[in-house]
Formats: sequence, structure tokens, C-alpha cells
Amino acid sequence: MTTTLPTHPPARVAPRFVLTRELKSAILLTALTLLGLLLGLAGQYLLQNEYVRWGGYLMAYLAGGIPAGREALHSLFVERKLDVDLLMVLAALGAASIGQAADGAILLFLFSLSNTLQDWAMGRTKNAIQALMDLNPEGATVRREGPDGKSVEKWCELGDIRIGDILVVKPGERIAADARVVKGTTSVDESPITGESVPIDKTTGSELASGTVNLNGSVEAEVTRPAGESTLARLVGLMEEAQTQKSKTEHITEKYESPYAMIVLLCVPLVYALLRYGFRLDVDASWYRAMTFMVVASPCAVVISTPAVMLSAMAAAARAGVLFKSSAALDTLAGVNTVAFDKTGTLTQARMTLTHTVADDPRAALALAAGLELHSEHPIAQAIVQAAQEQQVTPVTVHEAQAIPGHGIEARLPGDGLSQLAWAGNLRLAQRAGAQLTPEQEVALNQLSREGSSTVIVGAGSRVLGIMGVADALRPHIREALNTLQGSGVAHRVMLTGDKQEVAHTVAHEVGLTEYRAELLPEDKLRIIGELPGPVAMVGDGVNDAPALARADLGVAVASGTDVAIESADVVLMQNDLGKLGGAVKLAREARRTVLINLAFAFSVIAVVAPLAVMGKVPLPLGVIAHEGGTVFVVFMGLRLLTRRL
Repeated sequence: MTTTLPTHPPARVAPRFVLTRELKSAILLTALTLLGLLLGLAGQYLLQNEYVRWGGYLMAYLAGGIPAGREALHSLFVERKLDVDLLMVLAALGAASIGQAADGAILLFLFSLSNTLQDWAMGRTKNAIQALMDLNPEGATVRREGPDGKSVEKWCELGDIRIGDILVVKPGERIAADARVVKGTTSVDESPITGESVPIDKTTGSELASGTVNLNGSVEAEVTRPAGESTLARLVGLMEEAQTQKSKTEHITEKYESPYAMIVLLCVPLVYALLRYGFRLDVDASWYRAMTFMVVASPCAVVISTPAVMLSAMAAAARAGVLFKSSAALDTLAGVNTVAFDKTGTLTQARMTLTHTVADDPRAALALAAGLELHSEHPIAQAIVQAAQEQQVTPVTVHEAQAIPGHGIEARLPGDGLSQLAWAGNLRLAQRAGAQLTPEQEVALNQLSREGSSTVIVGAGSRVLGIMGVADALRPHIREALNTLQGSGVAHRVMLTGDKQEVAHTVAHEVGLTEYRAELLPEDKLRIIGELPGPVAMVGDGVNDAPALARADLGVAVASGTDVAIESADVVLMQNDLGKLGGAVKLAREARRTVLINLAFAFSVIAVVAPLAVMGKVPLPLGVIAHEGGTVFVVFMGLRLLTRRL
């Protein structure tokens, strides 16, 4: 008996972009800085009122200067380093000290506006984590056995869902935890997790991932992982980890930011002294040019050039189901020269599939084989049964089925043929039944064996009705995926497998690879990874691939792989689609080019405008526009990558 209690309403879907408290505060301070600047300019030039003038400039300096000053002091006294915030504040105060408060206010407004735009832009790339977290419903309807032994349905919070619970998932609801369907059929929208746009059909035995949406059928599913260890939780963890680890270029720019700021700060009095005593300029002019130099020489655009690009590219890749654990991984992928692939579970589906049926009547042979193999739990038997279901072939009903260890299975046919023995198995079982293969059947049997397929001979009495080949099926569209990878500029592609030479040759030929290594132990894969022309990316899914994934310059795991492989990898393909890898390589290379363009532009602005500022050819407001405009330019160059599709 089942008792149903009221259920909780479905979780709300968060909007695509939410203004955080920090961003709201930044917008408010920028607005106050602009208001103060406008009041000051109005008091100075329109109203000619000193109270309005200085009141406005004071508002601009406080609203625009205090946040930057607080950050500068924190960096100076807590982190023991100088940064660009200190340079901006000092430049504004320097302008005010020589009676150019308006120029200082303009500087603070543009600096505040630039920072706010950066916060907004970078927030767009970081919203992926919050969007993923919002995929978690608040809980789910769970069926459990009550104290009286009766089955009870009740609403459970997410943290209270346990392994073994039965989720009752209605149409339109999000799936709260990784589970396996035990009753019902439906279609599921997996696009939030894998990027797959087409709904996936789910039947009894199918896996459901947390965060995906049940579309059109009610199902019951047994929880296989608690919420904290689910696919969605792991995905969120990978995204959080990705945004804390930096690329080599980011490390370099951060390493030299403080020394560079110190050099700029030390150059200011030198510039002043040169102009004042070398070129005999007056105090105000010398100091004004020195302050302008400090503004345009500040490395804001240089510092933001790389993270703006990397975070945007990582967000675009994540939307397509390719997760980078760090921007360093993205940078490494841009330079990859060789990609090595594991075979089983990577190029193939790690699932036995009926690939060949050689018979005068293939459907009749399949019907008999399926009827026999229904009584076996062997993976090869299940592959034949599955093929009959997919081809809508009704299995023949048999009686007295009996497994013959090391040979196969045999049973009695019904009706008038009750005395006739039907069988399915290897060549030894056929010989035991007194069956003889025709020359054509012998050729087919030998050909399938050479290709690495497991063979099943099906017969009745002494007659051979058909020969079937069962093998690990290739992933759909795998050849096209590898061609896409080659088109992205990867020079070498090689398959590494522990399987037999014949099997490796067949698979390599079918997927279009000209280079492969077979019969490898895990330590052999490690050695070969070190011998391949680098940088090398290794793509795998199993426990035995984990050492090679860690040893390669870049490890790539498919999401259907083991937890060990996913933990060892630097990149995870959430959709198990190797076709995305070629697109990811192109995106990574475009990101690297964009970083180089940004850095060249940022340094060019400094190299050109700083000397002009010393020569007096660039007034402070124009220097501010060049500096802050350059910063905004490199940010939006990075944001372009958000629109890229893999």
C-alpha cells in the first residue's frame, strides 16, 4: 500500500544574470562619482559657485577614491605589494594638489567606471557556477518504507536524500540526485549538464543525472549517489576549481605587477626632477606631467588582459559541455601537438554490440539466438538480446535451456520440434552438435576473429543457421570527431590500447587513425606518452588510464569514465563527445591569440602615450581616457569569446 503526502513545489529557475551586492555597490559609487564630477564642473564653469564646485569634487573624490584607496592599502599592508589602485589615487591627489581637481575627478570617475565594467564583464563569465548551483532543486519526492512497513511518499530536502531511496519524478521536475530508473519511461533534457540539445530517452535501467529535467513521463528511480557526490556537485566543484587556478601568462603578469608598479612610482619623482631641473619647467607643469605619466604608465590593461580572455573562453567551453579545471589547462590545449587516445570507453562505448550477422535469413537467426541468450547473463548474450529488441525481432521461445561452460548455451525447440536441440556458442559447441560449417561460413568466422570480434555460431540440430560477430561498438560519429580534431591543427593522433594487435588494427582503420600501439600495460602507456612529440594530450576514461592522464601535458577524461580518471584529468568532456575536443582546441588557440593581441595593445598604449605625457603632448584627461579605454578594450576583447560555439 502506498500513502502519498503533499509534495513541495518545483524549484525556481534563477534568471540568467543577477546583480550581486558588490556589483550594485560598484554601480552606485560610480554614479556618485559622476554626479560629484558634474556638480563640480557646474559649480566651476556654469554657476561659478565655490561651494558647489568643491562640494561636487569632494563627493567625486570620496566616492571614487575611498574604494580604490582601501584596496590599495589592503594590498600594501596585508599582501605587501603595490598595485594600480594606489597609482590612481596618488595621481588624483597629485592633480588636486596643483589646482587640477577637475582632472583628478575625471580620473577617478573613469577608473571607477572601468572597474565596474570589469566587475560586470567578469561576472558574466563567473555566473556559470551559480547557474549550475541553481540547477539543484530544493528537494524531491521520495518513497521510503515507513515504521509500519508501508511504503510512504514524502518530500525530502536535498541533503536528506540517501542512496537506495526511490525518487518519484513527475514531468517538468528536475532530478535531485544521480539515480537509475526502476519503473517507467520518459525523455530527459540533459543540456544543462552535457550541452546535448536533443532530449534523451530513458527506460528501466537508464542512468539519470542530477540537475537534468524530466520532460514527459513519470518515472521512479533508485538513488545511486548522494547529492553531495552527484554529477552536478562534481561539475560545480570542477568549475570552482577552474576559476582558482591560473595560466602561465596570468602567473607572469601577477608576479610582475607589483615590481612594475614600484618602478612607475619611483619614476614619478625622476620625471618631475628631469622636467623641473633639466628642462626648467615650473613646478605645476612638471608635477602635472609627472602625474599624467603615472596614470598612463599604470598596468591595468596588462593585468586584466589574460583573465578576461581565459574566463570567457572557459565559460563558452563549459556551456558546450567541455570543462577546464584551470585556465592553465586551456593554455596548454592551445599548444597541443599530439593527442593520444585510449580505445575502450573512449573511442568505443565499452559496451558489447552485435556488429555482424552472416546467415541466409538474418532475422530468423537473430530470433533463435535471442531466444537462447535470454537465459544467459553473459555480456555477449545481452548484446544479442539487445540487438533483437532494437531490430524488433521477437525471440524464439525455447525450453530446458542449459549453459554449457566454456561452450555456450543449448535448449529444446517448442512444438513439433520439441526433440530438436537448438544451440548458440563457439566452434567447440558446433562440433559437439555435429554441425559442419560451409566454406563461406568458415571464411566469415575467420574474418570476424581477425577483426577482433567475439563470434557466436547459432544452429539447430546439426545445421548452422548463422554466425554472429559481437564487438565493442565505436562511439557514434567518432571518425568525424577525429577528423575535426585534425582540422583544428593537431599534427599527430595515436591510439594506445591494451587490447590485441588485431583488434587495435581494426578499430584504428575504422576511425581513420594511421598510428596505434597495442597490447600495452599501464606502464607502457606512461613510457610512450613521454616519447611522443609534445605537448601531448591523453584522452581516457578508465582507472588504468589515470597514470597516463596525469603524466601527459594535458589529461582529458570523458564524463562516463571512472572517478579516478576524471580526478586525474585537466579537462572533462561532459557529453562524452570527442567532437567537442576539436572545437575546444580551436577555442583555446583563439584565446591564446587574443591574449597576445591584448598584451601587445596594452604595452603599445603605455609605450606610446607615456613619453607623450612627459613631453606635455597628452593632458591628464586624455591620458586617463587612453588608460581606462585600453582597459575596457582588452576586457571586451575577452568577452567576445563568450559567443563562440564548439
